[in-house]
Amino acid sequence: MHTPRSWLIESVPRLWALWAASRPSQLALIGLLYALGVGMATTGPPIVTAAFTPRLTRPLLLGGVAVLAVAVTVHYANEYADADTDALADRTPFSGGSGALVETELPASFLRRATIGAGVLAVTLLAVGAFGPLSPTAVVLAATILVAGVAYSLPPVALVRRGLGEPVNMALGGLLLPVYGVAVVAPPTPSAAAVVVPFTLVVGCNLLAVHWPDRVADERVGKRTLAVRWRPIRLRRAYATLAVVAALSTVVLWHGELLPPVVTTAHLTAVPFLLWGWRTLTRKRSPLPAVAAMVVLAVALTAGWWWVGV
Repeated sequence: MHTPRSWLIESVPRLWALWAASRPSQLALIGLLYALGVGMATTGPPIVTAAFTPRLTRPLLLGGVAVLAVAVTVHYANEYADADTDALADRTPFSGGSGALVETELPASFLRRATIGAGVLAVTLLAVGAFGPLSPTAVVLAATILVAGVAYSLPPVALVRRGLGEPVNMALGGLLLPVYGVAVVAPPTPSAAAVVVPFTLVVGCNLLAVHWPDRVADERVGKRTLAVRWRPIRLRRAYATLAVVAALSTVVLWHGELLPPVVTTAHLTAVPFLLWGWRTLTRKRSPLPAVAAMVVLAVALTAGWWWVGV
């Protein structure tokens, strides 16, 4: 019995591979984090140096399209670089890649060309933005995400194969992406980066959990993720440390009057999922609890900042 998915894979394998390898669910989360940054900017100082201006349609649209093009490039690069790993991995809904090449049996070179094409589009959009509605800070942040995101996977840098993947991924997705959303609206201050530190640490918890199911396949192809390099007990301690520091930093930011009460309260939504994730990390394959902690917190923070600002 053919399902719509199997029909698409058989009928239009290249289109299906491009769609699946772009990781639509992650693109949705990236769009949410962009909205989080925009919501932070609506609150004005001390997050940004100027008051929010409602009529910002052009920069918001171009900024959103540009960051999605950057994300698609990074995802294609990761899928291309991980073709050997994904062929060995026992995928879960949150790990093991998209399965685009495995399911369609297309060569990895297909995604190499897709990476180049998406990269050209991303650079073009950023160049248009640099001479148009996007601020230099926003362009630099997006360009940094693009370069570091590609270097995360592809040689000669391949940060994920050198044991640097987790901190780089934390910085790009947890810190720079929301600050980019701020920068599209108004010049960000250091406070804009400071207030997303707790979320960045929760992203770190998510990465430890997501890399755990792939550790055997990663080790076989030479990927030196922390799940490969560290013993289970050390991974669990690192997860607990990140979660505790996230909680402490939230309290510090609240006492420093950088986090409004509503946003401070929003951080509590991640707590039950983080506790669940700590109990299951290295004991069960599924990274669902830690993924849920990150996604629920992203939704709660976005709602909280927009509530305060608008």
